[in-house]
Amino acid sequence: MSDFSDWIGRSTTRTDPVAPRLLAEFRATLDGVLAPLDVPPGVEFCLAPDICAPDLLGRDGHPRTGLYLPDLPLPRRMWAGGRIMRHAPLAEGDVVTRVSTIEDVTFKTGRSGQLGFVTVRHLYKTEGETRIDERQDIVYREDPAPGAPAPILPEADPWPEATAWDVTTTPTLLFRYSALTFNGHRIHYDAPYARAVEGYDGLVVHGPMQAIWMQNLASTVMGHAPARFDYRGTAPLICGEPVRVEAISEPTGLALRVRRLSNNTITMQARATA
Repeated sequence: MSDFSDWIGRSTTRTDPVAPRLLAEFRATLDGVLAPLDVPPGVEFCLAPDICAPDLLGRDGHPRTGLYLPDLPLPRRMWAGGRIMRHAPLAEGDVVTRVSTIEDVTFKTGRSGQLGFVTVRHLYKTEGETRIDERQDIVYREDPAPGAPAPILPEADPWPEATAWDVTTTPTLLFRYSALTFNGHRIHYDAPYARAVEGYDGLVVHGPMQAIWMQNLASTVMGHAPARFDYRGTAPLICGEPVRVEAISEPTGLALRVRRLSNNTITMQARATA
């Protein structure tokens, strides 16, 4: 793989308001899986998206690589996980400046072939004060080999004392969340593309939406948004698969996960600290 060190340190700055309409659309889209807070966790994912004209989009519907993210020689992009540090809550009407900086570009070889990782740090500021410090982990993959078997995932350990929400996604939910975040990734709304080009079994549920479920469950249990939230995707979640979002207490906070009910496997896991 080529050297992409010249991308490290590149930064963009954008400003966006926490508008009443945005909050109303966010609550309507994610009704039933939000904590009873003035601004539920996850609204920040809707702020200051990358915006470009259609001729600057890649095959997957994202802004093509080389504009905001490095042009790695791997065609499939996914939001793999991240970390969120909350220093103060956002409020309706806040004008938020998001400063996004590429912090690292690395490569490794996994079971599915070559992998590229890009780490982006987002600082969400209001009146010069950092409210949220977020690390976003993006993974680039090779196209799937024809006929390649799906990985075998281990079954989850039982959590008998878990606080839980049951969720079943729909194409409408995925479409509305994509619209909220200005996310054009075709795996979330173009089923033939998701299957034939990227090798999924159907439409893919957004990783950050699963992170929103877990953050809001943690906020409901704690009574406030967690000060720190670390999360990692472990397997794609396909639209329509029933899942249970679960939280259990740990000495330092909560462990959380999104668990498929059909085969008892995990699609995303997290830890939240008060």
